[in-house]
Amino acid sequence: MMKRGTVVRASAGRDKDGLFVVVGEDKGFVLICNGKRRPLERAKRKNPSHLKPTEDTLPEEGMKTNRMIRKALARLHSADD
Repeated sequence: MMKRGTVVRASAGRDKDGLFVVVGEDKGFVLICNGKRRPLERAKRKNPSHLKPTEDTLPEEGMKTNRMIRKALARLHSADD
């Protein structure tokens, strides 16, 4: 299973190619969010085989609010370009 805070890229589904952070797990699935379309309050339940982990992780204190998650993922996304 992927650890909480791992930054992942969706490889399938409606969210394909989007950056997300793992916020939990649920019966063999992982819960991901990006702070915008998928906020912490409505984390997406996703099959881990449809996610590609990146080398990045967010610290626990960096995942307290949707705003913090959005900013961190935006920084990582701009670094990818």
